[in-house]
Amino acid sequence: MANHKSALKRARQNEVKRIRNKSLKTSVKNIVKEVRAAVAENSVDEAREALTKAVSIIQKTSAKKILHKKQASRKISRLTLKVNQMTANSPGDQ
Repeated sequence: MANHKSALKRARQNEVKRIRNKSLKTSVKNIVKEVRAAVAENSVDEAREALTKAVSIIQKTSAKKILHKKQASRKISRLTLKVNQMTANSPGDQ
């Protein structure tokens, strides 16, 4: 454990940041799960809504340096691809 005053403060700050980062990472995982579930159910409207929410949350966590920018970009790209493939295969569009 830290002994110096500045090291004790740094340890407190790191704990606060760790908890905040953990909660934001969890929210990213949950919203990604929602998008994938909507795609699996073939509900186009739900998938599009969940995708817009997911993109927003992923970009915010990337901006705060919780997710790496390339990881965030990859997640957004893959989710968008799944939703676009689903909408292209839906019979109502043809």
